[in-house]
Amino acid sequence: MFIPMPRLRYICLFVFILYLLTGISQVKPEERGVVRRFGQVVARPGPGLWVGLPWGIDRLDRVAVRTTQQISVGYNLENWSDIPGTPQGQFLTGDHNLVNVQLVLHYAIGETDQELDDYVMHKDQTEAVLGRVVEAATSEWTAGESVDHVLLTGSAAIPAWLMDRIAERLPKFKLGIRVQRVSVSYLAPPDEVRAAFEAVTQAQTGIRTREFQARQEAGQRERQADAFRYKLEQEAAEYRETQLRQASADATEFLAQLTAYREVSEHNPDALAFLWWEEMRKAITGLKNRGGRVEPLDAHLGSNGLDVTQIISPKKR
Repeated sequence: MFIPMPRLRYICLFVFILYLLTGISQVKPEERGVVRRFGQVVARPGPGLWVGLPWGIDRLDRVAVRTTQQISVGYNLENWSDIPGTPQGQFLTGDHNLVNVQLVLHYAIGETDQELDDYVMHKDQTEAVLGRVVEAATSEWTAGESVDHVLLTGSAAIPAWLMDRIAERLPKFKLGIRVQRVSVSYLAPPDEVRAAFEAVTQAQTGIRTREFQARQEAGQRERQADAFRYKLEQEAAEYRETQLRQASADATEFLAQLTAYREVSEHNPDALAFLWWEEMRKAITGLKNRGGRVEPLDAHLGSNGLDVTQIISPKKR
């Protein structure tokens, strides 16, 4: 088929224009561009229209710097049985047991020029390298702990451990990314021994529950004992003060009576008999007040006869 020369020129011109248009691209607001010319980075355009050299000379990589990306690392719940040997994400603990761990990592691409360049150069290896770093750090942590400690505290302890290790080890790979968060999405023993581990966990939970109840009861009894001891101490102190006051009052009264007796006995030899009868009066009066009585032993004896009396104590209640 013969094409006239003028028409061929228009076709070539149209194709050339289309080729030149391949150098025009749009960078979205949440993106940054990295332009490589023959493999060398020559520009990093921001959001907007970018006009560069056509395809084959310039290559524009648009990088979503404000988008958080997510990957799963470790144990795969879906296809672990299809992998021969030890499944990926199965880690050995310090007491030689196995645990399955699946982690979810959230990361974003850095916005500095160097981070953009690094990401563009290594973006095909980013997730693979990141997964290896995370798996290596996770294996280090599980190898230093018992299986019970891993299962009980791993969901909280592993993310904190990984964030520190990632911050130390990831920069040397120059991936141009920043890990924002790590979480444990699955943590369990292998299916073959899961029932045994669950039974042990339930037993340990029961033991901890009983220990907690025992500590509560011991604390309650200790508080009751402290309260009873405090009550006894207060009663003893009060009784001591009462007895001291009574003893002091009795001693003062006795000294006063002794002084009075000494003064009276110098002039009256019968003063001691008077004091004795005064004490007898007080004792008999007190006896009557408590329900006792004093009466002659023989009702036929008169006042001039034998003076014998009996003292009848009050009846016990």
